[in-house]
Amino acid sequence: MAATKKGSVEKGDLVHVDYDAFFADNGKLFDTTKAESAKNAGFFDEKFEYAPMPILLGSGKMFEALENAIVGADIGKPKEVKIPFADAAGARDPKLIELHPMREFHRQEIDPHPGLEVQLGNRRGTIMSVGAGRVRVDFNNPLAGKDLIYKFTVKDVVSDKVEKAKAVVKMSIGTSDGFEFTIKEDRVTVILPELTKFDQNWPIARFRIVSDLRKIAGVDTIEFVEVWALAEKKDAKKAAKPKADAADDKAEAKPKAEAKPKADAKPAEAKPKAEAKPDAPVKKAPAKKSE
Repeated sequence: MAATKKGSVEKGDLVHVDYDAFFADNGKLFDTTKAESAKNAGFFDEKFEYAPMPILLGSGKMFEALENAIVGADIGKPKEVKIPFADAAGARDPKLIELHPMREFHRQEIDPHPGLEVQLGNRRGTIMSVGAGRVRVDFNNPLAGKDLIYKFTVKDVVSDKVEKAKAVVKMSIGTSDGFEFTIKEDRVTVILPELTKFDQNWPIARFRIVSDLRKIAGVDTIEFVEVWALAEKKDAKKAAKPKADAADDKAEAKPKAEAKPKADAKPAEAKPKAEAKPDAPVKKAPAKKSE
């Protein structure tokens, strides 16, 4: 478990934060770390893990204004901050609203409609309108032009280096399950789980993880180790062998029964064959009349 510091948070700390985030103009919740808040707002996702978010203060992964508000916060004490759009996602850019032909969406088997989030190339956007064979897509950040309000509580500050490493990985790819860490004075060694071999986003996430691990461990060298083993097949063979041996032992334990000599069979008396009866005349079906 993560160790908790008493008092306030400092820059460079890795903290776990619970928060609810609202649009300032209408008070609508748009993001949260709490399952109950998501259910009340109507966007609860069963596949998402609702839990306090790990944040490395100074990493630039959150809005700077929010990080600045977290620095100095008292652990366990709720706090609220209002962030103007200029310090959040910035102003909306009209140039990022584009028209795209309908066929682009049909090629991806997408049925475009207003409000649908889509991926075109390496950009994500939201469909604004559909008509006349064209689709209007807004590639602005959904938070652009919006003043925001965050209500948050710092749950703890992580001090253990291995727990910090796990939190860094979770920040980048959403989970740290299966990762193993060895932290020494001159390097951090990370043994990678199977999921990184098949995750297309892993090569990009790895660079972010390297940067953050250097900060939390104070080392220059980060080593990633991939393990390719046939452990499952070996274990399956080991499990199958005792069963086969046990079956052989059972077979050897039971002596085969000696064949008993058959009693002399009495010759069966030949029965006289029944005299053949003359064949009965075969009745023929009446021929059909030709029409």
